Amino acid sequence: MFPSPALDLYRELVTTGRAAGHQPLAFAVVARSLGVPLQEALAAYLFATVTSLTQNAVRAIPLGQNAGQRVLRKAHDNVAAAIATIAHLTADDFGAVSPGLEISQMRHERQRARMFMS
Repeated sequence: MFPSPALDLYRELVTTGRAAGHQPLAFAVVARSLGVPLQEALAAYLFATVTSLTQNAVRAIPLGQNAGQRVLRKAHDNVAAAIATIAHLTADDFGAVSPGLEISQMRHERQRARMFMS
């Protein structure tokens, strides 16, 4: 939807195996190509992640749509705090993740059957 030389280069690097394909990286390449300010790009990405996790909870727990909306509303302050924290991180912090969440996501990706697509 948003072609750019940077995205073409990233696609080529992934296709030829010289780079790993990761959705956050593709998002960042597109955001930068469109000139989206860093703070806005971070807010959009983080809130989209919170929304995805909340929708999973709405379906799986079940949490309920109203409760899900309340969670999303309360997440705004947390997203803003995360963006403030990100501004002070260094290159040594790059790649810091929750290993348990990452492992669960990898297992979900390769399941034979799913209740819903994530």
